[in-house]
Amino acid sequence: MSVIITSSFGHHPKLSALSRQIIPENSVYIFPTVTITISPIQLRRKGLRFSLTCFASDKPSPSPQFSTDAKIRSEVLSPFRSVRMFFYLAFIASASLGGLIATTQLIGALSNPSRADEVTKILEGLGIDISAVSVCAFLYSRDNNAKNAQLARLTREENLSNLKLRVDEKKVIPVGDFRGIARLVLVSGPSSFISKSFKLSEPFTESLLERGVLVVPFATDGELPDFEFDDSEDMKELTERRKRLWQLKPVFSTEWSEWLDEQKKLANVSTESPVYLSLRLSGRVRGSGVGYPPWNAFVAQLPPTKGLWSGLLDGMDGPV
Repeated sequence: MSVIITSSFGHHPKLSALSRQIIPENSVYIFPTVTITISPIQLRRKGLRFSLTCFASDKPSPSPQFSTDAKIRSEVLSPFRSVRMFFYLAFIASASLGGLIATTQLIGALSNPSRADEVTKILEGLGIDISAVSVCAFLYSRDNNAKNAQLARLTREENLSNLKLRVDEKKVIPVGDFRGIARLVLVSGPSSFISKSFKLSEPFTESLLERGVLVVPFATDGELPDFEFDDSEDMKELTERRKRLWQLKPVFSTEWSEWLDEQKKLANVSTESPVYLSLRLSGRVRGSGVGYPPWNAFVAQLPPTKGLWSGLLDGMDGPV
């Protein structure tokens, strides 16, 4: 819904210039998503004439569309789905036409006693046509639902890639910039949950970094988690690695909360539940769950980002 407002003024020796400064003559203003019904108004006061005319369009707001990138990725992931759906529609059209012809033949055979022996054969053909339409319609509907679900998932992943992370005090980058560089693990929950996850990850710090894992802690209660680092000389190297593993910080908490709430709703998980979510090197969601991240499973299933197996096993990230 949009509203277009036009205005015009008469010429008053003292107020004309001031009136044009307030609302320029013959100006047009468009206000989206507003519904106003106003009849033309004529104001005459000391020679000043002001007319206001509103036009409201009844066009519905456009429905949300999937992005071009999501559609392209969907075609890459399922290259033959569009071909299958095309043939399903072709078979439905062909069988429907055959069923229409068979129906007219059946009517003619039933109305003519001399063609009574043809009824059985016509019914067989009509049954085949109806079955073909039903099967192809079911297959088309299944593929179409799968396509929409995949596009919705890819769109959510694209929205995730646009969320911002703070690397240090001077550098803020989107999640998408980590594609091909790191496997992000989002840990979301109360600050106490994140602090416990931090402690549980300590024995796996070196192995997680070798596999390109970086943790994104997101406290849902608004409190800063308690990260206790050992600054002693003996633990200096491990402490630096621990800080590197947990260095990322979400920016714009509201956007992160909205995205997480949507994910939890789709997974039928309570919005209050602490969760983890892991990404592949490609930026796609690899797995998620309720509770503490399985650090040992990450180490066991993820290939190192450097060495003999780097690159070759990038897509074999495992289910967690």
